[in-house]
Amino acid sequence: MRIAFILIISLHFFSCNTSTEKPKEAPQISTKKPKPKKDSISFIFMGDIMGHKPQINAAYDAKTKTYNYENVFSEVCPIIEQSDFAVANLEVTLPGKRFSGYPNFRSPDALAVAARDYGIDVLVTANNHACDSGKKGVLRTIKVLDSLEIMHTGTFKDSTARAKNNLLIFNKNNIKVGLLNYTYDTNGLPTPKGTIVNRIDTVQIYKDIRQAQKAKLDKLIIMMHWGNEYQSLPTKAQKKLAQRLFDKGVAIIIGSHPHVLQPMEFLKDTITNESHLIAYSLGNYVSNQRPRRRDGGAMIRFSLIKENGKTRIVNPGYYLTYIYKPEINKKPKYRVIPCVSYEKNMYYTMDKAAQTKFKIFTQDSRKLFKKHNIGVSEIK
Repeated sequence: MRIAFILIISLHFFSCNTSTEKPKEAPQISTKKPKPKKDSISFIFMGDIMGHKPQINAAYDAKTKTYNYENVFSEVCPIIEQSDFAVANLEVTLPGKRFSGYPNFRSPDALAVAARDYGIDVLVTANNHACDSGKKGVLRTIKVLDSLEIMHTGTFKDSTARAKNNLLIFNKNNIKVGLLNYTYDTNGLPTPKGTIVNRIDTVQIYKDIRQAQKAKLDKLIIMMHWGNEYQSLPTKAQKKLAQRLFDKGVAIIIGSHPHVLQPMEFLKDTITNESHLIAYSLGNYVSNQRPRRRDGGAMIRFSLIKENGKTRIVNPGYYLTYIYKPEINKKPKYRVIPCVSYEKNMYYTMDKAAQTKFKIFTQDSRKLFKKHNIGVSEIK
């Protein structure tokens, strides 16, 4: 039997960078971390970080011939830093040259740099675009994330690396949490020879869960790249698989891929008395998709508290986020903005069309969640 080694991660601290292009009268969001309770750990998860061609063009500085994405995440950084660990889906490859958008996502390293500098600790890489740059892209993406000290899982340079790094472990305040990541497909592209992309293969997933349980985790989280694009509700197959994973011991499931929001549920198993949390899809965190419902997403936040040897999920909630695309010096820019902060402060100067799209996104999202969410409320 092959013995799997486990990558143990220590907490990474950061500070929000400042930006010279911040809008005037930005909201006063508290950047002070809540005083942690004894034996507690907190997480925030966000959706798909995309890299369409207009995003690449917007990040390019013709004078320096470099790329800069720092303004993309600057407005949500104060929210992100309130949690111990922040996790997102990196739905691009980092090939180092010949950048492109859909259908082959090949982004500059600067995108990952900005994600790290503005508080994202983990970028999972098992998604349908993982093989967009071939073997060199798979390998270089891993190498770049390692060089930036960004935690990651989902794709691996070989079987030895998978055995060692498949399960990410977060340790804090006597609480031990594991994370696994899988995708439904890679757009029909074969996994490059020698490399590994975690697929949604239930036999393998169950093996990974059993292996993870040997680490004596307090909770196990799985991120699934699944479902139907642009559909606001999960499929019956997703619901069935989610229940199977809960039955196998998974506590939390975070979904991606549909590029629109889908319901969140915080449920208690009446038989085992265990609580389960699922977000079927967190939508787009940043992308150039502008059609209705695709121009935003959500960040889900929750804590784990350990009392008398028992760890439980507490206070799950979400922040709606919108992808604002203003023009600065006649050049489009991309910013992920927290919707509630905008509504409270009205600190952006949007034209009428942009205001209308923003309102439609928030209304659609709240209508969906009011009807289908269970036990997960918006944080205001």
